[in-house]
Amino acid sequence: MLELWIGFGLIILVMFIGMIGNLIPGIPGTSLIFTAGLIHQLYFGDNGGIGWFWILALVILMAASFLIDYIATLLGAKTLGATWRGMLGALVGLILGIIMFPPFGLILGPFVGAIVFEWAFGREVREASKAGVGAVAGVILGMVGSAICGIAMLGIFLFAAFPYDRTKTVSPEIEILKNNSLEQKTDTSPTPSESNIENNESAEIKN
Repeated sequence: MLELWIGFGLIILVMFIGMIGNLIPGIPGTSLIFTAGLIHQLYFGDNGGIGWFWILALVILMAASFLIDYIATLLGAKTLGATWRGMLGALVGLILGIIMFPPFGLILGPFVGAIVFEWAFGREVREASKAGVGAVAGVILGMVGSAICGIAMLGIFLFAAFPYDRTKTVSPEIEILKNNSLEQKTDTSPTPSESNIENNESAEIKN
């Protein structure tokens, strides 16, 4: 039982690291939460895992967090006047920033990408800079959306997998059978007085 609680505690620790990762650029927050939930299901199985239905729910929320990151970056750039070139630059900068310069690349990548693409296609530096600022604002909004998805994933996990002592959980049918068997043993076993009478009768017969 102690090993189960230790394993469960480590999984919860990984999930909380994932929650922090949703607020810190460069740490795959929702991916860590999903991985912890999947490990829990594979380790405990059908006897204690969260179930494949909830694993699917975690997958959906993880995918939603990724989409929110990208869509928020594009919408943020567009809100401050970015063209499709600026939004493309913000997306390219986001991907390259995550790969090449984590964690700061998540912020700097969309900013620089939007500016470079807007400026390269003839827009003034001032207008291109607005697009970059919008891309950064979108990244921040995306982080908030990812954090919300992470909280939902953690809530699902705690709801579906919080451990309990299964040995103390006995169905009513088993309790009834146990009580009936005890009653039958009590009825069939002779009382002390009856056993004494039987012993006396056997002694008299021998005499």
